[in-house]
Amino acid sequence: MTEPETPADDERESASAASEPAAATETAPAAAPEAAVERATVRRAPKLGVFLVVGAAIGALVTLVLTSMFPADPNVGFAATYAYFLVYGIPLGLLVGGVVGLLLDRRSLKRAREIDVAHERVD
Repeated sequence: MTEPETPADDERESASAASEPAAATETAPAAAPEAAVERATVRRAPKLGVFLVVGAAIGALVTLVLTSMFPADPNVGFAATYAYFLVYGIPLGLLVGGVVGLLLDRRSLKRAREIDVAHERVD
């Protein structure tokens, strides 16, 4: 490379040097990421844990209502009677909530659909 004689020559050399890499990148095609297309099943499945917790809570409320409908034994008291029947009410509520959740899960399997999924790798 030779020394520029005038400032105008310096500007021309820097402009031509700057345009050469830009032209090279514009003409080179960009490498497209590989995309593998696969089939995938999509469905809206219920969260069974939520159904179990709600079932247990409803079982506790039903137990409270049923226990309060009858007079409490004065020797034992209402709280002890309620706690005793909670031993049956909560598991029954868990069972009912689990069955409802499983039935809705089966229903979501029938409504499942398959779609094409493209996996792209981005570096």
